[in-house]
Amino acid sequence: MTGSKEPRENVEDGLAPWGPDRFLNRELSWLQFNRRVLEEADNPRHPLLERLRFLSISANNLDEFFMVRYAGLREQLRAGITRTSQDGRTPSQQVEEIETMVGELMRRQQVCWRDLRIRMQEERIEILRIDELRKAETKWVQDYFYHQVFPILTPQAVDPAHPFPFIPNLGFAIAFALSPTAGGGDPMVGLVPMPAFSSRFVRLPDHKSGALRLVRLESIIAHFQAELFPGFSSTGHCVFRVVRDSDIEIEEESEDLITEFEILLKQRRRGRIVRIHFDVDAPDALRDVIVREMDAESRDVMLLEGLLGMKDLSGLIMKDRPDLLFKPYEARFPERIREMGGDCFEAIRAKDILVHHPYESFDVVVQFVRQAARDPDVIAIKQTLYRTTLDSPIVGALIEAAEAGKNVTALVEIKARFDEETNLRLARDLERAGVQVVYGFIDYKTHAKVSLVVRREDGGLRTYTHFGTGNYHPITAKIYTDLSLFTADPALGRDAGRLFNYVTAYRAPPDHEPSLEKIVMSPAGLERFLIARIRQEAEAAREGRPSGIWAKMNALVDGDVIDALYAASQDGVPIRL
Repeated sequence: MTGSKEPRENVEDGLAPWGPDRFLNRELSWLQFNRRVLEEADNPRHPLLERLRFLSISANNLDEFFMVRYAGLREQLRAGITRTSQDGRTPSQQVEEIETMVGELMRRQQVCWRDLRIRMQEERIEILRIDELRKAETKWVQDYFYHQVFPILTPQAVDPAHPFPFIPNLGFAIAFALSPTAGGGDPMVGLVPMPAFSSRFVRLPDHKSGALRLVRLESIIAHFQAELFPGFSSTGHCVFRVVRDSDIEIEEESEDLITEFEILLKQRRRGRIVRIHFDVDAPDALRDVIVREMDAESRDVMLLEGLLGMKDLSGLIMKDRPDLLFKPYEARFPERIREMGGDCFEAIRAKDILVHHPYESFDVVVQFVRQAARDPDVIAIKQTLYRTTLDSPIVGALIEAAEAGKNVTALVEIKARFDEETNLRLARDLERAGVQVVYGFIDYKTHAKVSLVVRREDGGLRTYTHFGTGNYHPITAKIYTDLSLFTADPALGRDAGRLFNYVTAYRAPPDHEPSLEKIVMSPAGLERFLIARIRQEAEAAREGRPSGIWAKMNALVDGDVIDALYAASQDGVPIRL
C-alpha cells in the first residue's frame, strides 16, 4: 500500500475499495503464496537440490491446505452453508475456484519435477525404473526387497470375504488387478499399503562412475507382485495416495482437554477423504473399485501424470552433494554477550538486546534458558512453548532446572496444528521432571512467545524476559525471519508475569486491562490498540505532519484492521506491509 488521497471520492460513490472486492479471499490468497513457493523451485539461480527442496515444501504445504482449509469448506458445503466470506464468496464458489487453481498448481509441480529430474541426471543423480538397472543392481534390489521390505509389507486381498483395508491420512498404497495363474479361481483386487517410516527413494550401491542411482520403493514392490500374491498374475496396477480431513475441533464444554486431544488425534488418521491422487494411467476399473470402496466422491479424485506425493522429494536432498546446496550460513552471535564471557544476564542488565533471526543465531535464546537453568541464583523460570522439537534444547533446559529444584512453569499450547502429538509428549516429559505444565484456554490459542526468569540480585529479585515473534524451535529458527527482545526492564517483566498469571489461573484478561504497562495482548484490546495507532497516523497525514506505517506479519485477515489501513492510505499515509 502507498499513501494517496485521490481514491477518497470513491467512498461517497459506494465503489471499491469499500465493496467485498476490497478483500482478497483467504484461501485463494494462500494458494497464490504457495505458487510463489513453487516459483522458487523454478528459479535457476538456486542450487539444484535447494530447488528440489522448494518443490517438496510446496507439495507439503498443499497437503496441509487440503487437510484443513479445503476440508473445512467441503464440510460447509455438505452442511448447506451459503453464508459468504468477507470477500463475498460462498463456500461453493470458493471450492470451485480452489479446485481450478489447485489443478493448475499441481500440473506446474509435475512440469517442474520433470525439468529438475533432467537436471539431476546431468548432475549424475538418477531416478531409475527397475528395467533400467544393471544386472548387479537388480540382484541387490532383490536382496533388499527380501530382507528390508518384504517382512514389513501386508498384502491384502479385496473380495467379498475381505473388506477393503483402511488407508490412513497421507497413506500410499499399490493396487493390483489380479488373475489366477492356474484355473479354478476368480479375479480379485490386491492391495499393498506402502510401509511407513521407509525411505521412498532407495539408494543403490555406489558405482565406480560416481553417479548416485536410486529407485522408487513403489517400483520395487510392484516388481515383486508374484511374491506378494502367489498364484496370481497382475493384469494392471496403480499407485494411489489419500488425503483426509485432519482439522481438530475442541468442544468448549470438554472436561479433559488432554484426553479429548488424544481421542481426536486418533480420529484425524481416519478423517473423511478430501483427495485421492492416482497415476494418470491407472486402469479405470481398478480406480473405480478404490473410489467406491473408500466412499470417496468423484470430485475427490485427481489424476496425475508424474510423481505422487512430492513432499517425499525431501529425501533426495543429499548431504554428500554440498555443491548442489546453499552454502552454509554462519549466523552472528550477539557481540555484547561474547564480550561479557557469555553471561546473558550481565549483558541484558547493561542494555536491552534485540536479535534478528536467522541472521543472528537462535543459540542466544538457548543459552539464555540454559544459563537460567544452571544459575544457582535463578529461582523461577516461566516459558511458553508453541512449536518445538522432541529433542528441544529449551525443553531440556527446563527439565534440568526443575530437577535442580527451581520453580518452573511451562505453558504448552497443544492446539499447535500438526504439532499436537509432539507437544503432548513434551508436556508429559516436563511433568515427570517436576515442571508445572498448563495448557492455556480451550477457545484460544496461546501464540505468545515469552520466557521469564526471576533471579536473586542485590538483596532482591530481578526479572529477565525474552519476547519473541518466532517459535522456540531450533530448526525453523535457522530459516524463518523473526525478532527476539531480551530485557531486564521491570515494567516488561511485570507485564510478562501478569500474562502468565492470566493463563495459569485460566482467567481471561478483562476487555481493558489497566494493569499491563507496556505490552498489549490479544484478544483483550490488541485490535483496538492497532486501529487507534493506524488512525493516529491518518490524522497526522491529514494535518500535513510526517506519517507512515510498516507492519510485518504472516497473514492479515482482520477486516476492521484492513479497513483502517485502507482509510489511512487514502488519507495519504504511506503503508508497507
